[in-house]
Amino acid sequence: MHVQTFPVGPFQCNCSILGDEASGTAILVDPGDEAPRIAAAVAAAGLTVTQIVHTHAHVDHIGGTAAVQRLVGGRTWLHAGDRFLAEGFAMQCAPFGLPVPEEPSIDAWLEEGTRFELGSARLETLHTPGHTPGSCSFVIEADGRQIVFAGDTLFAGSIGRTDLWGGDTATILRSLRGKLLALDDEAEVVCGHGPGTTIGRERRANPFLTGAIRPD
Repeated sequence: MHVQTFPVGPFQCNCSILGDEASGTAILVDPGDEAPRIAAAVAAAGLTVTQIVHTHAHVDHIGGTAAVQRLVGGRTWLHAGDRFLAEGFAMQCAPFGLPVPEEPSIDAWLEEGTRFELGSARLETLHTPGHTPGSCSFVIEADGRQIVFAGDTLFAGSIGRTDLWGGDTATILRSLRGKLLALDDEAEVVCGHGPGTTIGRERRANPFLTGAIRPD
């Protein structure tokens, strides 16, 4: 299994390429910006993108999708809870003074349990709202590893902010405790920004999950 993650754009959103070398197919997670760079990485790996999935629709995670789809193809997926964000790039960009990217065309809507086959592996969708209403995490097991692409729901030592459009603190905590902490301690976490972590490490030391910090 080819797993490659690198930060893109001014907010350094982590974009991931998941590829099956045997079939030559790939899934993109959160192509937020720098479409030519993402396309070059896909080409260098010798892969063909079949699916483009999004953990949520904040512009730093989905702003490059329209351009990426033109370059590499793939069917685009988003949870319908974030449709208002995908259709509201101008609203999102205004507070940060960012140029407004092209709005992507969403081909299909994610739901809890939506699955994507990738060779002998399977990427499964968990609906983990709170950072946004449609936030999702994606879990794959391959080569003896369990990896969760958590978007901005979980970070190393922290959790996603809930003060933006549609965010809700009680909801994100339910998602974390009910969905992500149900995974194995050894599960590797690819966060939406910054370094990765493991579920076990966050279970033991993340102050938002241990109760050391109680967000309002």
